[in-house]
Amino acid sequence: MPDTQPPSLLRRLAAMLYDGLLILALLFIAIFLVVIPAGLLVGWDQFDPAALRSNPLYIGYLLLVPPTFLIWFWTHGGQTLGMRAWRIRLVGMDGTPVTLKQGVIRYLASLLSWLPFGLGFLWSLFDRERLTWHDRLSRTRLERL
Repeated sequence: MPDTQPPSLLRRLAAMLYDGLLILALLFIAIFLVVIPAGLLVGWDQFDPAALRSNPLYIGYLLLVPPTFLIWFWTHGGQTLGMRAWRIRLVGMDGTPVTLKQGVIRYLASLLSWLPFGLGFLWSLFDRERLTWHDRLSRTRLERL
């Protein structure tokens, strides 16, 4: 049975660090899935990796990796691998599973929480329910397991 207490800011950050490493690994795989076939197709002597870095489709493809990873896990069990390791689960404010809409809002709002020097995360230290800006905006909450 879950403890409905929210996790500490340190626990949240530890889970994010763990997930950040996993996302970095996924980005390497995503790059590999494009670079190797492209190099083989056009020939390594003709392949220009700098051209990829300025290709908007390639950049968009890579920018989709983090939100796809996070939103998929949030909407399929409420836990990323980092959250599982740190015994945290994401649920709706009423304890229901997170919807796709809530996941997208949470992801976008979490970017907002990082922008002013992480103020949206630090907010949890002063919030009576220990919620962050993106918790409030997406109507979700983290709970310790």
